[in-house]
Amino acid sequence: MKTVALVLGSGGARGIAHIGVIRWLEEHGYRIRCIAGSSIGAVVGGIHAAGKLDEFEGWVRAISRVDIVTFLDVAWGKGGLVKGDRIINALTDLVGDVSIEDLPLRFTAVATDLNSQKEVWFTSGRLFDAIRASMSVPLIFTPFSMGGVDLVDGGVLNPVPVAATIGADADLTVAVYCGGVSIKSSRHSMKSVMPSMLPSALQEKIRGFMQRLQSSDGGDAGHDWGTYEVAIQSFETMQNTIAQHKLAAYPPDALIEIPRNACRTLDYDRASEMIDMGYQKAAEHFSSGD
Repeated sequence: MKTVALVLGSGGARGIAHIGVIRWLEEHGYRIRCIAGSSIGAVVGGIHAAGKLDEFEGWVRAISRVDIVTFLDVAWGKGGLVKGDRIINALTDLVGDVSIEDLPLRFTAVATDLNSQKEVWFTSGRLFDAIRASMSVPLIFTPFSMGGVDLVDGGVLNPVPVAATIGADADLTVAVYCGGVSIKSSRHSMKSVMPSMLPSALQEKIRGFMQRLQSSDGGDAGHDWGTYEVAIQSFETMQNTIAQHKLAAYPPDALIEIPRNACRTLDYDRASEMIDMGYQKAAEHFSSGD
């Protein structure tokens, strides 16, 4: 049985494909020895390291657009649109309040220190503090403060943190990159369903946010870009450029690529599709002998 140091990259809802990659590896005789992740990669990797991937997969496959909206605890003028407390509380209820050092697998979550402009590697402490810091996508989530340090998404400086697995006692390093070559056609849902019980002002704020972020396909000629769509697309463009440099400096033994337009940042209601894609991409990569 080959052992694997697994690197799970940032990429919003596309990163749910990480689950499919993990499933393929485990079904085909690979044993994951350690995991490093940025952003959604830290979420999936940390939950797998805690032994709760089955529960998480069932939960995320059941998410609807209404559920997505209910998790958006809007932060009024606090450095981001969403506080993130609701989603972290839901995941803590699902997984338990555990410490990284108590996990059966070596795990590293990567975040970015806004003040020092350096990477922060979490290898101990509360798992969901590390995850909350690592998943703090600028403009969407408010920064996570810890000990007077403001932390944001690990993908700002290291979207595919291969370096965090250097020295791992594993046969090969497998990295999953969510900024791969675009596919020719990709289904994008246009509607945001708003629960009627939300206060009207909150409905309008979230509705406007979701419409600007997910209103239409990116890259079309004559596209009318919304403010947040421009910001998110710019952030992802920056991440992809950084990722290419990081992967050149620290090349993994195997690189599995998820197309950058497979889904949008908040399309978590497409989890089943992304999981299937991750499984398929892992199968294609290893069957090709790359």
